[in-house]
Amino acid sequence: MKAVRFHAYGGPEVLVHEDVETPEPGPGQVRVRVAGTTFNGVDGNIRAGFMQGPMPLELPHIPGLDVAGTVDALGEDVQGLSVGDRVLGFLPFVADGASAEYVLASADSLAPAPRSIALADAAALPVVGLTAWQALHEHAGLQAGQRILINGADGAVGGYATQLAKAVGAQVIATASARSSAQVAAAGADQVIDHTAASVVDEVAEPVDVLLNLAPIEPEEFAALAALVRDGGVVVNTTVWMPAPADEDRGVRGIDLYVRSDAAQLAGLAELVDRGQLKVQVAQRAPLEDLASIHAQAAAGTLHGKVVITPHKR
Repeated sequence: MKAVRFHAYGGPEVLVHEDVETPEPGPGQVRVRVAGTTFNGVDGNIRAGFMQGPMPLELPHIPGLDVAGTVDALGEDVQGLSVGDRVLGFLPFVADGASAEYVLASADSLAPAPRSIALADAAALPVVGLTAWQALHEHAGLQAGQRILINGADGAVGGYATQLAKAVGAQVIATASARSSAQVAAAGADQVIDHTAASVVDEVAEPVDVLLNLAPIEPEEFAALAALVRDGGVVVNTTVWMPAPADEDRGVRGIDLYVRSDAAQLAGLAELVDRGQLKVQVAQRAPLEDLASIHAQAAAGTLHGKVVITPHKR
């Protein structure tokens, strides 16, 4: 099969499109014929070698945490799945990923893929969708009538977080650039602040119950945003290299989110897609052989929106 691997850590140029032996599923595993995977920001950090401590890899390594595809083969002791089933999943960080024509996955990590969108596009859901869901529901406990400030709402996680927060019945204040403000408003934000043209702190008129930070910002700015959170509120942060500020005197909790795979939650997100309550947004689709170029665009800061990678020729 064809796959993209890196044999050493480094820049995008270490990614090689090459022939690799097709893997065979072991007990409890299935082989998935990949319809789509994606690029996530953490992929670039892993490839560059910045994550060797928490995520030790055996090289060469195939990247690609998200997968959508069809079950191609079953290992022993697999229950509840059949060859041909449409599935999606969030693969382990340290295992070979889905930037290949086929990938192995634990059967219990997979969920039924939504049927209302193209199967390849469903790959844009697992990692970022689960990040948004876990931030809002597990960590923030967001409820109807609460106010949430989503800093960096114009990214892939922000798009899902905005939609999910509105589905709860929360009031959403979102920051975005002028280029993406209309997209964020269309996702349901009640107020969109262009952070490049105005002070977010000055534009937020009342305290918020939840601050969800999705953007790399300076500690001073983070502290100023956290000060907008009412007493007893919560700050949830996905930029884990910069800890979420807390304020014990005011009862404000600071939580650093580490997204995890959860098949049940992923199945719930897929159901929301099929019911028309959650929109999957794909900014770009690219063939597997262009993955190094996608990494290079990300490193240069010119990659915007979610990119779906399609290993098989259409």
